[in-house]
Amino acid sequence: MNSDTKECPKCGATWIGGQHYWGGTGKMGNELDLAGLVCNNHGDETCINPSAGIEGGVTWAMRLKKLDEDSPEEL
Repeated sequence: MNSDTKECPKCGATWIGGQHYWGGTGKMGNELDLAGLVCNNHGDETCINPSAGIEGGVTWAMRLKKLDEDSPEEL
């Protein structure tokens, strides 16, 4: 990796030129969503997300609620 690329040793998320990309998928990400989904619950002192510790963004509870709303009712 070049000096403009940083990878979180905890979750594998990557920042290239200051833009966050999800570890595993490589898709462009959102630091606040990363914090809500990963860092705030599973991060530690090695986390490099500048939004770690900030409340907001998407959470797993929000995603589960959305799935429940979008799923057809059981027959």
